[in-house]
This record gives sequence, C-alpha cells and structure tokens, in this order.
Amino acid sequence: MIKIIHVSDIHIGSGFSHGRLNPETGINTRFEDFVSSLKLCIDRAISEPVDLVLFGGDAFPDATPAPYIKEAFASQLRRLADAEIPTVLLVGNHDQYSQGHGGDSLGIYRTLGVHGVVVGDSIETHNIQTANGAVQIITLPWLTGSGLMTKSETEGQSMGKVNELLIEKLRLILEAKIRQLDPEIPTVLLGHLMADRASLGAERFLAVGKGFNIPVSLLNRSCFDYVALGHVHKHQNLNPSNNPPIIYPGSIERVDFSEEKEEKGFVLIELEKGEAKWEFCSLPVRNLKTIKVNVSQAENPQAELLKAISKTSIEDAVVRLIYQLRSEQLDLIDNGVLHQALSVAHTYTIQPELVSQLAKPRLPELSTGNSIDPLKALKTYLDSREDIQDIQEEMLEAATKLLAGEINLSEENSDSQLNLFSK
Repeated sequence: MIKIIHVSDIHIGSGFSHGRLNPETGINTRFEDFVSSLKLCIDRAISEPVDLVLFGGDAFPDATPAPYIKEAFASQLRRLADAEIPTVLLVGNHDQYSQGHGGDSLGIYRTLGVHGVVVGDSIETHNIQTANGAVQIITLPWLTGSGLMTKSETEGQSMGKVNELLIEKLRLILEAKIRQLDPEIPTVLLGHLMADRASLGAERFLAVGKGFNIPVSLLNRSCFDYVALGHVHKHQNLNPSNNPPIIYPGSIERVDFSEEKEEKGFVLIELEKGEAKWEFCSLPVRNLKTIKVNVSQAENPQAELLKAISKTSIEDAVVRLIYQLRSEQLDLIDNGVLHQALSVAHTYTIQPELVSQLAKPRLPELSTGNSIDPLKALKTYLDSREDIQDIQEEMLEAATKLLAGEINLSEENSDSQLNLFSK
C-alpha cells in the first residue's frame, strides 16, 4: 500500500489586498497565511509519513513571482527532498509563461536536478519508485488549443468543432500512453484541467490563457486507480462510484470572497492496484466574512449596521461590510463608529452602495412576449425619459435613417451621426 498526499492550487502570493503588513516581519499577513497552510500540508506528509506527494499545479498567482515568494515555496519543497519523499510538480495555467510558450515557473527544479522532484510539463508517463513500491503517474499539464493543434488544423472551424477536435486529439494521446502502462503497477492520472462536471470557484476569475473543458468520461477509465486533478478551487469528487476516484482537492487557502464558504485542505490517499482509499483533510485557514445589509428603508441605519456586525463572528477574519442606503441617509452614518465595530477583524473594508432613486420598473409595453416595431419601442422608451425630451425628435429621425440604411456606419462621420444614442 502506497500513501500519497494530493495537494493543489497553492497560489502563494495571492490575496495581498486582504492582508496587512506584519510589523515583526514586514511581510503581508495573507502571504504568511498561504505559507502556513502549505507548511501544514508538508508537516502531514512528513509525520505520516507518505510515500509520494502529488502537486496538481498553480504554485503561484502567475509565472513570475517575486524572489521571496519562490523561496518560500522552495523551502517547503526542500523539506520533502530532505525526508526523501518523491514529489511530482504538475504545471498549471498560472505556472506557464505566455500561455504555454517560453517555459514555466517550475522548470527550474528540473534544470537543477532536485533530488526526488519530477516536473510534469508535458503529457508523459513517469515511473516512480517509492518506499512501498512503484507507481505510474501520467502527467497532464494545463493544455491550450495551440499546444495540441496547429493553426491550419483549426482555421475556419467553429469553436464547438475546434473543441471536438481538441478532445479527440487528447483522447488519442492518452490512449497511446495507456497502452504502454504496466498492468501490474498502480496508476495515477495527474491533470490540471477543467472537467465538464466540475463546480467552479474563484478560478473562473483567475484563469490565464484559453483552455477547454475535458469530459469526465475521458478520465473515468478502469486503468486509472486514482485521478488527481488541479485547477478548480472547490474540493469535489467527480465520480460518485469512486472507481476510480476523480478528485479535486481544491485550493489550500481562500483566494477571495467567492471561496468564503468553502472548506480548504488536501487529500490523503492509500493506493493499491485496483483500489484507492482517500480522505479529505481540512486545514485551519483564515475566515473570510461578508456582511451585507440593506438599510435604505431603516429609520436608524446606523443601528441596523451595528446590529448586523454584532451578529457575525469577525474576530481575526477578513471582513467586507456591504450596505445599501439612500443618499439622504449618508449624514446618518458615523464611519468612526463602524470602524470601531470592525476593529477586531484581521482586515476589513466598508463598501456603501447608494440605492438609485431614478430607477423605474420595466416598461410594461416593452415586456410583452410579442415582437414590437423597433421605432415604436424606441418612442415608448423616450416618452418615459423626461431628461432627454429635448432631443427626442432627433433620436427618432436618426433611428429611422439607420433602419432604412441611409446611415453608413463605415463613414468617417458615423460617430457624429449616432452620438445621440450615447446620451
């Protein structure tokens, strides 16, 4: 039985805007949080001890982190090397330079020949001898269309067709690797990818380059004993039958507020040929808390805000207070009192939002399911806008000419002819 830790999406160097400078170290506290979470993962690997560590990609927020960020990652990797625990570092989208062209931020470990470290920057099978036996790892780094196909192969094709061609190309490559596997040795597929059944988290905002969705059916193969994934920040198992487990461990820290309700951690695996037992191990990460309240109808908005704050456990958390109010209520808010109420938080932001008094309900004439003449629709809309009544006739005239084809949008004066519509 081979023990493995599967960890992914470390993103050391992210979330600085949610931290503050530590006066003792001069370092951003959120950087320290991310390093602390990674350290806990390595602590578990060494204390267990495990036979192998699989890293599913995205060590940093980009491919050119500051030297002290790279050093923090390297210092934890060195601990695994000193403990003689082999490690596979998969290249994720954030680890790649220029969408996969020009190397990656993890390649230095291959260049230096760091003992026990394998860098997965291509679709390749790695045979690794651990303290408790051999294991086969097929690495599937972050792929883009340009990485699998030439421009001539995709030129003139629709996006849907291109995606089909890419999936078929990947299928053929994987089939070739599978045929070369030793059927007697446990096999793991380690991929940094977007699976088509995955539930997204912050990575939808963090993605670098253009990838494509990979069907789970491509991963759900009997030849794989465990499928270790990276890229999606929310922990999940994409195969309820668990044969094989297809696991995203998720990120090890909350990257932003889109992840404030997600548990963070890593996966501990006991691997044998034909079977993989796994468990999710949560990490004690810092809380992110959103307090959102609408006080626009409150007689005492200040009291409502303080009440909302008091009902939330904010000590040592990263907090954002978002509240809606009317412009005439601004003088009723004492920001000093709000700052005092939020002072026990690790860091906090206050985001007031004015409720527009000009907003009107959708015009019923334009809400019917039937088609409507565009000029009539425009006339109905203009009749509802008292602030632009003086140019109504000009706008209708311009619209009539546009619909009749009398205005050529390619003419040099097209901007002046149509600038009425930007008012």
